[in-house]
Amino acid sequence: MSRPVVIDRNRILDSAETLVRSGGIARLTIGAVAQAAGISKGAVQGAFGTKAQLIDAIYQRWSDEYDTQVIELTGERPTASQALRAHLDLTRRTDEAEADRAAGLMSALLGSNQRQGSDAWYRQRLDLIDTSTPQGRRARLAFLAAEGAFMLRCFGFLQMPDSEWQAIFEDVSTQLLEGDDEQKR
Repeated sequence: MSRPVVIDRNRILDSAETLVRSGGIARLTIGAVAQAAGISKGAVQGAFGTKAQLIDAIYQRWSDEYDTQVIELTGERPTASQALRAHLDLTRRTDEAEADRAAGLMSALLGSNQRQGSDAWYRQRLDLIDTSTPQGRRARLAFLAAEGAFMLRCFGFLQMPDSEWQAIFEDVSTQLLEGDDEQKR
């Protein structure tokens, strides 16, 4: 009697992310993921179902990792201001490997009809900000500026040395957030 095979979902997700980064969303097929992970197509389908569900799982893992990092910086129940500052700090600390991973995930989302998750993620963060105040409007600009810089760098649209990257985030923090009181809780 053979032992049941234990499927490591994280290993499958790692393989899927690697495929997207190396060849784009077109390379992400159940068969290619199975081959990269060294398992059968049935095992991938058993763990995730469809390609769309696999992409959802990649996105969910990425989102969960982000949430864990925010909690590590702010504690369990951050205020809106703390969450925004943590987001800026995490974005500022993004290394090349993480930027490459993010670009791969964003490419997968752009190439699919699955943008609802990212829309909800961004909407949730923007809804924390009270834009009825000047501080809130500056906080919104800070968030959008950080995301814009992040996307330009991740997709390779703008090459910049680390010193420039750090200066951008220093400017965002000092020009847009310095001295602001708490946003909506």
